Amino acid sequence: MKILILGLNYAPEPVGIGPYTTGLAEDMAARGHTVTVVAGKPYYPQWRPYDGQPKGRTISRENGVTITRVPQYIPQNPTGAKRIAHHLSFAASANGAAMPLAAAGGADVVFTIAPSLLSVPVAARAARKAGAPLWVHVQDFEVEAAFATGLVKESGGVAGTARSIENRILGMADMVSTISPQMCAKLLEKGVPESRIYQLRNWSNAAFFGSAAQDGGAYRAEWGIGDRKVALYSGNIANKQGIEIVIEAARILKDREDLVFVICGEGPNRARLAALSADLKNVQLHDLQPAERMGDLLSLASVHLLPQIPGAADLVLPSKLTNMLQSGRPVVATAAQGTGLHDEVDGCGVLTRPGDAAAFAGAIAALLDDAPRRTELGQAALARAQERWSRTAILDRFEDALVSLVNAPRKG
Repeated sequence: MKILILGLNYAPEPVGIGPYTTGLAEDMAARGHTVTVVAGKPYYPQWRPYDGQPKGRTISRENGVTITRVPQYIPQNPTGAKRIAHHLSFAASANGAAMPLAAAGGADVVFTIAPSLLSVPVAARAARKAGAPLWVHVQDFEVEAAFATGLVKESGGVAGTARSIENRILGMADMVSTISPQMCAKLLEKGVPESRIYQLRNWSNAAFFGSAAQDGGAYRAEWGIGDRKVALYSGNIANKQGIEIVIEAARILKDREDLVFVICGEGPNRARLAALSADLKNVQLHDLQPAERMGDLLSLASVHLLPQIPGAADLVLPSKLTNMLQSGRPVVATAAQGTGLHDEVDGCGVLTRPGDAAAFAGAIAALLDDAPRRTELGQAALARAQERWSRTAILDRFEDALVSLVNAPRKG
């Protein structure tokens, strides 16, 4: 097949959506398909352009994939209006790059990723030009996430318009996929027919695999941690993570000399987090670590921390969870019962109510004081990662679904 992919995020972005779009594209190319990608210039999770990136549109060949990277507006402080401008700028740039690639039968299928939802109409136009079906993959429900994080008010004319636009955009697709059962159910609520919904999970990243026997020794020496227990958060630092609860828990547990909270990441809330923790000796903030050291970093954790704000648990299933579980360490997460995040962590970690810092701190302390329980949950975490997040199995099924879509009669 000739597969044209439109996605805002792509390599060399090390976390978030980029690694999954990259992995999917490179895997399909390795299977013999012709894969072309239109992506934005790398900026995530720092929300600033990467050093050394040439200006303007660039074309490269990487690991069997032809990639056109287009410029887009990148706000340093991504408020609601600035995020919309960010996504619109990518859509405009992607349009100019995608249309020539789609012309004259240049694609058997067009695959696009939300975010950015606003680039889906560009992908739909490219699919029409190529005479090909359109597959939309939803990593985040952007509109509802904007409501949940307060970027956009949930009531009023703007909210109604946003929901209407979202539903119309999703209706353009021949197939719509997302990453968890609960998110698939939300697509159904939004009017996508069940026959056009597909679950395409994110997978655990083999490059990040460590060993349950590792203890992050290099980092322990480098950061002066010694033999203290580590409560680790690694990833993006933005509104929907609700990561302030980690600082609140650290403050509650500040008298425990055997514990340090380590936060590795970048994002628009990093400066605020540093200010909130400035007086705490049991909190360390570090930059996001290189991919080649991620296995060692994840093995540093005694427990992994996965906070999320109320109302966001079924709008996105954090991609970092897969690698946390693969490290063979238990997870302490904030999620309400019945949500996708709760279902994924239940049985291989501890769950507390979103926003309840005292319960979160208590769960961390109890788990750190119970080594057999930590071992039991860590082993369950590793087993769950292998059961649910095998990259080969996920992409085998995806390829079959993609072939079926290409060969199916087109809708009118």
